[in-house]
Amino acid sequence: MRCGSHRRRRLGGTVRTRTTLPALGKLAALAAAALVLAACGGGGGGGGATAPGAGAGGEALTLGFSQVGAESGWRTANTKSVQDAAGAAGIELQFSDAQQKQENQIKAIRSFIQQRVDVIAFSPVVESGWDTVLMEAKRANIPVILTDRAVDSTDTTLYKTFLGSDFVEEGRKAGQWLVEDTAGGSGPVNIVELQGTTGSAPAIDRQEGFAETIAQNPDLKVIASQTGDFTRSGGRQVMEAFLKTHPDIDVLYAHNDDMGLGAIEAIEAAGKVPGTDIKIITVDAVKDGMQALADGKINYIVECNPLLGPQLMDLVKKVAAGEEVPQRVVTEETTFDTAAAKAALPSRQY
Repeated sequence: MRCGSHRRRRLGGTVRTRTTLPALGKLAALAAAALVLAACGGGGGGGGATAPGAGAGGEALTLGFSQVGAESGWRTANTKSVQDAAGAAGIELQFSDAQQKQENQIKAIRSFIQQRVDVIAFSPVVESGWDTVLMEAKRANIPVILTDRAVDSTDTTLYKTFLGSDFVEEGRKAGQWLVEDTAGGSGPVNIVELQGTTGSAPAIDRQEGFAETIAQNPDLKVIASQTGDFTRSGGRQVMEAFLKTHPDIDVLYAHNDDMGLGAIEAIEAAGKVPGTDIKIITVDAVKDGMQALADGKINYIVECNPLLGPQLMDLVKKVAAGEEVPQRVVTEETTFDTAAAKAALPSRQY
């Protein structure tokens, strides 16, 4: 039984019921109403409180979450963090895997709107092309949170906040290590770059930050750059092509660990020693990448923390309650060399 008028989320309206009772039944109705009010109000001084993860009406909050896919170890850890955190927060999660296709994410968001979820969160496959569907969510009064990746919309009212890493800064960190590692050297340093998914925020920003920083040393030159789509198989295939076309590669910069790990397979198959003949810089710091760093096959990793679930659920509760939140929430991250990787591996969560 529900108390008074109840806002039915899926219908988007308030339902009021008027019942005309016979005169002889009024006293009975009043008595029944008193019992209902007593049951709804509760006793003991705590009747007005709502459970963790509950909306204003006492119902559990529902979060519609559209994930990019499962293209890497980082993404798998990110998905698990969101799922675990939703369960711990008492938030009902409607999860959709876009399989790295924007059209799948747009369909998922529209489905969330039809379901009248309380909040929508998603990690955009690419930066552009979101204004129409985000406007649909705005008109439905469903707040949107961007996670991990940003969109390039000029209308920042289409989403409440963006939770994720500073990808440009990650690129800068990768470039700064290389600038310092090659300081005092003579002659050109030939770099090949394995980019992430074309048009995605991390691919665009990690390239930008890296290029900006290595410009400090005119000897550092990117001689080839191509997408490996953030996958291990893509990294291997593209690196195989790089090695055939450019026999004089000195450094590989990969936008994530998985592409770097695939490239290591190609480097070893070509009879070269990863980490020695070709120095390798990657981004993410997942366990497999950290192990390769500890083994000396990767030289440096810039961390990109996937464990965003707890921060996301905190933001979900706040925006659902109409609270103000920062428009940008940056995750805290670090960098690793071989010694740091060996120290961190035993307690690494992902």
